[in-house]
Amino acid sequence: MDTAAVNSFIPTLDQIDSWSEILTLLPILIILELLLSADNAIALASLTKTLDKPNDRSRALNIGITISLLFRILLILLSSFLLKYLFLRIFAGLYLIYLFLDNSFFSNKDSEINNNNDINDKNILNKYKFFKVVVLLSVTDFAFSIDSITTAVAISDQYFLIVIGATIGVIALRFTSEIFLRLLEYFIRLEMAGYIAILIIGIKLILNSLIMEIILPDYYFYIFIFLSFIWGFSKQKT
Repeated sequence: MDTAAVNSFIPTLDQIDSWSEILTLLPILIILELLLSADNAIALASLTKTLDKPNDRSRALNIGITISLLFRILLILLSSFLLKYLFLRIFAGLYLIYLFLDNSFFSNKDSEINNNNDINDKNILNKYKFFKVVVLLSVTDFAFSIDSITTAVAISDQYFLIVIGATIGVIALRFTSEIFLRLLEYFIRLEMAGYIAILIIGIKLILNSLIMEIILPDYYFYIFIFLSFIWGFSKQKT
């Protein structure tokens, strides 16, 4: 067989190799997204719960998660550049810690404002609240995604695969957030468990940026998150 004939088969061989990588890595990336987004789902559900109307909650999840998907794709495409800078991970970690503190200790602020205003003011405040929740959902999911995308990029350098895995993960995140949103109505401690998960991931992002993961393995953080989930499901509403 001459050189031209061999060269003609190279694209086919490359395609077979690509499909082999897709079949091997794509399920791993999807499972990775699902596992690392369990705490994300309950965190987003906790944020969405602040809206009063079920329709507003669903709309906020749809809009917020769609925007966050665009952020994820942008982060994946620029990961070789952005993830080199520690300030991005540290900023995301500080934001998540702030989110925990704000919702744990100042969560009654909006309700007090609503009680002290007339109907017209309440309508304006509800629109502001909806916009605020959409922004929080987008930014919070983006902060969470830094962790999973960093891990995914370490597994594969095929951005197309990572984008597919992230897209499927976000679609799954939308439905799991809806499930957790309903579970929040039955379990008293689950909302607080979601914010504790936010705090743990925030601390993880900062410490992993400053300390090598060999010294402080990731599974320590996931054990704490798992324990917080157990505590969150430990008490039902009567």
